Parts: sequence; structure tokens; C-alpha cells
Amino acid sequence: MLIYVIRHGQTDWNAERRLQGQKDIPMNAIGLEQARRNGIALAEILGDTVGEFDFVASPLGRTRATMEIMRAAMGLPPLAYRTDPRLVEISFGDWEGSTLKELKATQAERVAERNASKWDFIPPGDDAESYEILSWRTGAWLRSVDRPTVCVTHGGVIRTLFQMVADLPKSSAAEGGIPQDQIVRIDTNDRTIVWL
Repeated sequence: MLIYVIRHGQTDWNAERRLQGQKDIPMNAIGLEQARRNGIALAEILGDTVGEFDFVASPLGRTRATMEIMRAAMGLPPLAYRTDPRLVEISFGDWEGSTLKELKATQAERVAERNASKWDFIPPGDDAESYEILSWRTGAWLRSVDRPTVCVTHGGVIRTLFQMVADLPKSSAAEGGIPQDQIVRIDTNDRTIVWL
């Protein structure tokens, strides 16, 4: 199955390298422009096949806004897409809103634990997740995809998709950078991932 995946545009917390997780932080001016440009690029990529695609986003505001800006830039009705809660970002629990530098000053041992095994590390907090836990729900979403799809989601979600589709080592998947100004093409049939 063919899936085009886009990370939401930049937020101020992204720029400040804060652990954003499930906090509903809006995009900044750079992020709004990234979303518009990704929409223009996607329109060129999909061309006449756009009607064959399902459009789905994480329910958080920054992903919905990205999808709506992209669709408008593509000449499509901005609100004609659906959301799926399985695509919401990883929860960093009590660490959301902090930078790793700030956390290192007060929780150096826990940050060292995370650095040693980022994929399996669960931050403090009742709702916190590891990338492994996140992959359970993103895997369920991936298995449910039954037609070509455009998906707007988050960096953590994209890392888990990469791990599952390309069978990347979990340590590599957890560390990979996920740009906000590019589109990634995932083909689940031949298990390829290409940045466009």
C-alpha cells in the first residue's frame, strides 16, 4: 500500500527542542509555511490520482491545521479528511514541556537511562509511553490502511512506521531526524521509504 506521510509544521516548542508529546501546541509562522509548501509539493506528486487517496490526520490541532493548509494549497476542500486517535504523538508524560537539557539538571540518571535505550524508555507519568508502546497503536493503524493514503502525523509516529515497514533496528529508528518540510513515501508492499 502506498502512504504519503507528512509531519506537522514547526511549533515554537519544536524550535526550542521541548518534548512536545501530546500537548496541543499550535504551529508557528514557519510551520504554517511548511504546511503550505508541502501541500503544493503533494499536489504535484499525486497529480490526477489525488481522488484515489484517503486523507487522515492525528486529532491534535497542529496536525489538523497542517492537513487543512495542505489540502487548501492542493485546491481541495480543507475539511474533507478524517482523524484517527492512533496517530497521536507519543506521550512523554511528566516530561512534556521540558528540554532534555533542563531535565538533565534535575533527573540526570533518568535522562541517561533514556539515552541508553531510547526505544524502550518510559518517562515518568501515568500516561507516558515508550516508542515500543507507541508502535502497538501505530501498528494497528498501519494494518488498517486499505487504500492509498495521505497521513499527517508526528515525528514519533513516523519513527515507529519506519521501524515496522523497513525493519530498522529499534535504536536507529528512535534516533532518526524527521523533517517538517518534506514528504515521505512509504510503500508497504516492497517495504521502501523515500524522502521526497
